[in-house]
Amino acid sequence: MAKFEGIQWAGQQMRYTLDTRHFDLLAADAPVFAVSKSVQYGAFQAFEGIRFFCRRTDQGGIEAAFLNWDRNLERFQRGIAFNLGSEQQHLVPGIQELQEIFIRKFFSDPGLRPFFGEMAELGAQGYLRPFTVDEELSIGVAFPARPAIRAVICRYDQYLGEPFTGVVIPHMVRALGINKTGCLKLGINYVMSVKAVDAAKKISPDAASALFLDDQPQVRIEERNITEWDSSCCLFGLRDGTVVKIPESDLILPSVTIFGITTILRSMGVRVEERHVRYGELLAKSKSGELIAACSVGTAGILNRCRKLILVDQDLNPVAEHRPDESHPLYHQLREAREYYWRIYKEEVPAPPGMKLVKYAL
Repeated sequence: MAKFEGIQWAGQQMRYTLDTRHFDLLAADAPVFAVSKSVQYGAFQAFEGIRFFCRRTDQGGIEAAFLNWDRNLERFQRGIAFNLGSEQQHLVPGIQELQEIFIRKFFSDPGLRPFFGEMAELGAQGYLRPFTVDEELSIGVAFPARPAIRAVICRYDQYLGEPFTGVVIPHMVRALGINKTGCLKLGINYVMSVKAVDAAKKISPDAASALFLDDQPQVRIEERNITEWDSSCCLFGLRDGTVVKIPESDLILPSVTIFGITTILRSMGVRVEERHVRYGELLAKSKSGELIAACSVGTAGILNRCRKLILVDQDLNPVAEHRPDESHPLYHQLREAREYYWRIYKEEVPAPPGMKLVKYAL
């Protein structure tokens, strides 16, 4: 299960109303109305996770660095659009507007300067969490009347971490492709994620993550495709040195981090294939030892390698257990790619072609 360690929250959150374009700052624990469609029905709940890094400049100022964050903003924008009606689409903020409210209004507020200064001194990882709510005091299953963006900021030491145990959970479906929600960060997708991890713990008490199959439970289990972990995307490392990435679809979140990791791996000379992986293939490669590593990839954790993956049959009986081959060069290259990704934020290494580091003076 996704878990932050050593987390510290900034003292403020922001609110930006989409109907009036009004920005204001609230206390970090400012509530949402208890009688709100966002709370009651999950209507208009989209969110995003954006990693950043703070540093001191030579002049003593503070600078915030983001990697490929235009992709994060585009994904957040798509989530907002999904949760608004056809006549409300004009309320969806543009990418430049999102940058303006997050950086020029929120991050640049003097009240946050001590928090960012402490982050810079510690070299800590930063996390921007924007989310949407309906600010109207109302119930009823309908589109939001007062849609707004809120955002909070934290720093943390570690997320999920290595090693972790995963379990394949075939009897639950994270999202339905036909509804086109699996590719968005929406609250409705994550209820099943929590339930799936709970189910995984019944199979293995030390389980921290669940691996989902596709939305075709009527198909023979071996013919179904791997999709994602409960709260992150996945990569598979094979004995021939190949890394396999699941292609994006209406069931797969277009991960900003996995784009960066695969870009780095290719720059290291690792062959990356983008293709579907059937569960039967994963079973066979696990049993034969061809599967070197199963990885969880997400914004906060970057990349974590699974220490144990339990594979089950249709009746949830364990039929195979994958453990990584830590002696294989690819296992170590995956770790190197993770470290390289974070070092780009610190400008210790250059960003490979296709990746963009953006910096703002606060």
